[in-house]
Amino acid sequence: MRPQATCPGSVRIGVVLAGGESRRMGCDKRGLRVGGATLLQRNLAFLGELFPVVGISVRDPRQAPDDLPEDVIVIPDEVAGSPLGGLTAILARFGEPIFALAADLVDPQSEAVGRVLAACGDADVALPVVGDHLEPLHAVYGPACLPHMRRLLAAGAHSILDLLPLVRVARVRFADGSPFFNVNTPADWAEARRRLGDASREAGVSADPCPRTGTDARPGQDANAPVVLGVVGRSGSGKTTLIERLIPELTARGLRVGAVKRVARLDIDVPGKDSWRHSLTGADAYAVGSPGKVAFVARQQSEASLGEIVTRYFDGYDVVVCEGYRREAPNVVEVFRSGAGHETTVCGPAEQLALVTDADLAHPQRFGLEDAPALAQFLVERLRLTADRRTPDDAIS
Repeated sequence: MRPQATCPGSVRIGVVLAGGESRRMGCDKRGLRVGGATLLQRNLAFLGELFPVVGISVRDPRQAPDDLPEDVIVIPDEVAGSPLGGLTAILARFGEPIFALAADLVDPQSEAVGRVLAACGDADVALPVVGDHLEPLHAVYGPACLPHMRRLLAAGAHSILDLLPLVRVARVRFADGSPFFNVNTPADWAEARRRLGDASREAGVSADPCPRTGTDARPGQDANAPVVLGVVGRSGSGKTTLIERLIPELTARGLRVGAVKRVARLDIDVPGKDSWRHSLTGADAYAVGSPGKVAFVARQQSEASLGEIVTRYFDGYDVVVCEGYRREAPNVVEVFRSGAGHETTVCGPAEQLALVTDADLAHPQRFGLEDAPALAQFLVERLRLTADRRTPDDAIS
């Protein structure tokens, strides 16, 4: 039987994915302005010229701007914290193929969208490829993706790239990546200004996207807040192994280190124990304490963001090392192991603070899989990690 076509006619729906937290930028990058309009406004208007139905994907309805056009449909994430959760909610809402576009694209082009739409045919996903880099946030997704997306999310997988081996994919080759250039960091914004050239100057685009006070402050971060580092990579790449090696190197340098691991389901209690019985009473929160440890469990209606977790539980720490959280962590180190069976990295080189790998991949800050001491020293210097930001009481606790 011939597979059902994802694009039997034309794709009617275009959606801007705007649920990120902009932590690497230091301010809400959706509000960066070009030509008298924000990036979000420009990209919504761009989709409005191509599709009869336009939506915006957000973590929750409160993240949607107040000045949205009345005909733009707001779609909250089904599982907050990743584009995969946003796409899942979009497909569940519409039940038909959609075109997804990142909210932070600088110069989207209708010709590039047209090429992707024309290629989808019998595929479940159609997306651009530039060299060996995929562009999953400038792509068509069909409803056949939905059950796979939900299974991935239930298993704790949040990368769109994990979906691709499970579905039919049409890869559209582009020689030039300019239609897909997006803004994640202040350095990206500087590059956007260079690319826009005269248009940037005429529009009065600021050189600093997020003006702030203080010469030594990290973008968008209290000077006394912990530095947040995400260790990311594809499945089987060795993220946990690197963290196991990196944290002792950081603590040996006198730093107070916290760690965050994202999981699909959290159950810390042993059935039959008193704490487990307490958890069944319906209490909204409970704690388990001992002479050496304390655990606090709170029920939530939606997933806490990385920023909320760090702010609530890691006050007084110097650095928090997170496994995953690629789109939330302001600083990212990627692990890529050649034997893991993957062809490409999760991040582009501009997104990676450093690349830890045994493969022949170019990166200005490249470290071997066993080179945790050198990586730790690089991070201490690059992120200005010091223990002297803590109070005396913190230091002796």
